[in-house]
Amino acid sequence: MQDLTATDVIATKRDGGALTDAQIDWAIAAYTNGTVAEEQMAALLMAIYLNGMSPREIAQWTRAMINSGRRVDLSRLPRPTVDKHSTGGVGDKISLILVPLVAACGAIVPQMAGRGLGHTGGTLDKMESIPGWRADLAVEEFVRQLDGVGGAICAASEDLAPADRALYALRDATATVASIPMISASIMSKKIAAGPRNLVLDVKVGTGAFMTEAGAATELAHTMIDLGAAHGVSVSALLTDMSTPLGHAVGNAVEVSEALDVLAGGGPADVVSLTLALADEMLRLARVDADPAAVLASGKAMDTWRAMVLAQGGDPDAALPAPRHVERVTAATDGRVDTLDAMQVARAAWRLGSGRARKEDAVQAAAGVVCLAKPGDPVTRGAPLFELRTDTPDRLDAAMRDLATAVTIAPAGEPSHAGRELVLATIRHDEPTR
Repeated sequence: MQDLTATDVIATKRDGGALTDAQIDWAIAAYTNGTVAEEQMAALLMAIYLNGMSPREIAQWTRAMINSGRRVDLSRLPRPTVDKHSTGGVGDKISLILVPLVAACGAIVPQMAGRGLGHTGGTLDKMESIPGWRADLAVEEFVRQLDGVGGAICAASEDLAPADRALYALRDATATVASIPMISASIMSKKIAAGPRNLVLDVKVGTGAFMTEAGAATELAHTMIDLGAAHGVSVSALLTDMSTPLGHAVGNAVEVSEALDVLAGGGPADVVSLTLALADEMLRLARVDADPAAVLASGKAMDTWRAMVLAQGGDPDAALPAPRHVERVTAATDGRVDTLDAMQVARAAWRLGSGRARKEDAVQAAAGVVCLAKPGDPVTRGAPLFELRTDTPDRLDAAMRDLATAVTIAPAGEPSHAGRELVLATIRHDEPTR
């Protein structure tokens, strides 16, 4: 690899050629150690964005990013390991319920999660609204907690696929994020490095997802499933609808509250339904014979949740942060909620302070939107549609403008578009199934 140069690697991909394994290994290692300059890697990323990568190239790129840091060894744990990854949604608090539920069913769930950026909320931001809870665990603490409790949600350690962290920031700055090879390698390098033997992907599709078209979402799912196979991890995917927010709550503390409702045996039907669908698939992959619906009803998942929170310094009995200001948006007419645009709701929650525009931005734990009426619900003029929560009232006007176009109300007698399917397809190996 001594004869390789950045310009030769860039030129190969610029001209539509396939990068060799040696070129990929060299480029990732040289960029990570500073030998390849930012502008050179930016040029390579743009060439990949424009010309794509073969399955072999994607697998090797992923392998090189994994090899840039540490790979967690979970082989000594006494039960099968299975993780879940969502490509990002609106009101997506599923991990908060799913991790303790699947752990209570008998699997081990090692979830290293992230913080939100842009319109999608981050699992760690939600968890950090719990007083005392800490996201950072040393790898040794992480493994001990998995052994003792069965599940953990924490931040990825700095030595886990560090090349991906640097590359993601550069992709964001060079408008090359929306590349299926790069998205797949980014997600899978971190998940594989975290050590699970099985992984279920929740690939979102719709107005509130990064992938708005089912075809692109399906391609992404197949690419990640193939990457798992290339690295010895069993992977399957559920394509799920993200045109309407999941549940009623969109934010941080407010989503934790809704997740607790589900763990207590209640909560919105769509959140419960998707949680159980993902749990079934995780248990199938891990070959654990359990009924997640029965375990949820028994209260065992709540017990595991409390143990997880306590293990990371949190107080499961403490009150969640409350907003300083609450405002409601009401319906302008009688009828029935026909559509509720996930992206518009996400933007409103973001403006209220629940999300960040840059990685270094702070978030408000109490900020968010509660959707008081969902598609199919009848409404009357003046009835509340949304509850806006924030600590900074000067943000309310902008959020209200977003919500003004978020909902459509149809006359009560018109046919409804509310009967959506949450799980659009299940993808295992090479074949999608309904």
